[in-house]
Amino acid sequence: MASRRDLKKNVNYVAGELFAECLIHSMLFPNTDKVKADELMTEVLTMQDEFVKRICHTEPGKAKAYYKKFRTDFDSEVDRIIDAIGKLS
Repeated sequence: MASRRDLKKNVNYVAGELFAECLIHSMLFPNTDKVKADELMTEVLTMQDEFVKRICHTEPGKAKAYYKKFRTDFDSEVDRIIDAIGKLS
C-alpha cells in the first residue's frame, strides 16, 4: 500500500492535470462555453480538497477496504470529469 504522502501527491497531480486541461480547453478552443469550463475547474478543485481530506481520515482497522473504496471513488470521479471536459465544445 502506498503511503498517505504518496497518495496526496498523486491526487494533487491528477487534479492539477485536469485543471490545466480545462484551462487549456477554454483558452484554445473558441467554441468552448467559458461558464461551464469555469464550473468544471471549480469542481476539480473541490474534488481535490475532498479526496485529500479523505486520505487524512482513515478508519482504524479497516484501512485496506477504506483505500480500495477510495480508489474506486477517485477513479470514477476522474472519469466523470474527463467526460465533462470532452463535452465542453
